[in-house]
Amino acid sequence: MAGFVGDFQCKLDAKGRISFPSALKKQMDASSEGRFVLKKDLFEACLVLYPIEEWERKSEQLRRKLNPYNKKHNQFLRNFFKGSAEVMLDGNGRLLLSRRLMGQVAIEHEVVLAGQYEKIEVWAADKYEEINDSPNDVAAMAEELLGKDNFNDEAL
Repeated sequence: MAGFVGDFQCKLDAKGRISFPSALKKQMDASSEGRFVLKKDLFEACLVLYPIEEWERKSEQLRRKLNPYNKKHNQFLRNFFKGSAEVMLDGNGRLLLSRRLMGQVAIEHEVVLAGQYEKIEVWAADKYEEINDSPNDVAAMAEELLGKDNFNDEAL
C-alpha cells in the first residue's frame, strides 16, 4: 500500500490536467500503474485521489460492512460512489481532473496535492491556504484522540 506524504502546488493546464509531482510518483506502489479513482471528499471541500489498489480495498470494506438491500446503506453507497471517476497518468505524467468534480470544490487554476497516507487530497490552492488550525487546536486534538485512554502503540 502506498503511503503519501507532502503537499505540492500544481497548475492546471487549459484542458484541466496537472503534472503529477515526481515525489508523489516515487511514493506510489508499482502495482497501481498510475491508475487512480477520483471523487469528492465526504467531509471537506476537496477531491480525493485513491490509487486503484487502495480504492479496491476500500470498496471491499464497504461491501463487507454494508447491505445494498438496506435502504439507508444503499443511499450511503449511492452517495459515496456518486461522481467518482477512474483517472490515469498519461505518457507525460499528467493527470486529467474531472471538470464536474473540480466545479464542486471550486478548483480553477491552481491545486494543492496533499498526501494523506493512503490517499491524496486535491484542494483548490486558495482553499488549502485557508486551512489554519492553530497549533493549540492541533495539540488539543492530539491529546483528545491519542493522549488519553485511547492510546495504543500498535495503532501508531
